[in-house]
Amino acid sequence: MIYLLCSILGSVSVGVFFKYIKKYSINIFEIIIVNYVITSLLSFFIFEVDFTQISAQMPLGIITALGILLPAIFVVQFYSIKQAGLIKTDIAQRLSLLIPILAAIFIFYETLNTLRYLALGIGLISVYFILNKGNTLQTEAKNKSSLYLLGTFFGFGIIDICFKKLALYSVIPYTQSLFYVFATALILSLFAYTIGKRKNIFKINKRNLVCGIFIGGLNFVNIIFYMKAHQHFSSNPTIVFAGMNFGVIFLGTLLGYTLFNEKLNRKNMVGLVLAAVAITLLVISLN
Repeated sequence: MIYLLCSILGSVSVGVFFKYIKKYSINIFEIIIVNYVITSLLSFFIFEVDFTQISAQMPLGIITALGILLPAIFVVQFYSIKQAGLIKTDIAQRLSLLIPILAAIFIFYETLNTLRYLALGIGLISVYFILNKGNTLQTEAKNKSSLYLLGTFFGFGIIDICFKKLALYSVIPYTQSLFYVFATALILSLFAYTIGKRKNIFKINKRNLVCGIFIGGLNFVNIIFYMKAHQHFSSNPTIVFAGMNFGVIFLGTLLGYTLFNEKLNRKNMVGLVLAAVAITLLVISLN
């Protein structure tokens, strides 16, 4: 469980960092590019990438899909928060858990025991309670946000499945594959930014540069440990899929309350307790 815990900490740390810098003017596209520069360099030097292992047997489809989806989901999530609000976007992201869980059953052929079904049920209920903000959802302006919310939902769900398949690929080490994923994401991000925005990337804002470097480090840690968790629980993918989502919700809400004085109503408190119960049941189900 240590790999999963480290991945959860890495993921939540990115959200906490964004909380601190939201009062400043930042460019999400520049941050994305710097982020993938850092992840590409870290994976290249730490894992000593061997280019002689490039072959037709590489999972090119998965690498390309992740190279497209990773930077794209950053943008989709950013505009979803801007158009639909943080609450709806958070709900869409966390409910994307349903996609990899269905994949675990129908693609990876995992058999769930009664305890895991119970943990998943309690966990999904906890998501509703934790994300409940009274009448906020009803008072938000209705606009053309459905597309961004659907993109968030399907994007995160498909990315989870792709990382699972990459972790199980045995022809070359997943650490080698990750370099190609990050490099592909970097190249595509650079191309989209310079062509679409017609801006010189070498004139990047210093604040965006610092943010991108920091987030790149956190993102690297998050993904590496997420992959390790999938390898460790290769026959139990729901442990990783569900544990990651419930853990991020639980820790994120707890930190929001303690560090940023975000208010929690009674339903939120009930949700935190239910999330803790769901995670505990997932751990017990391993024995």
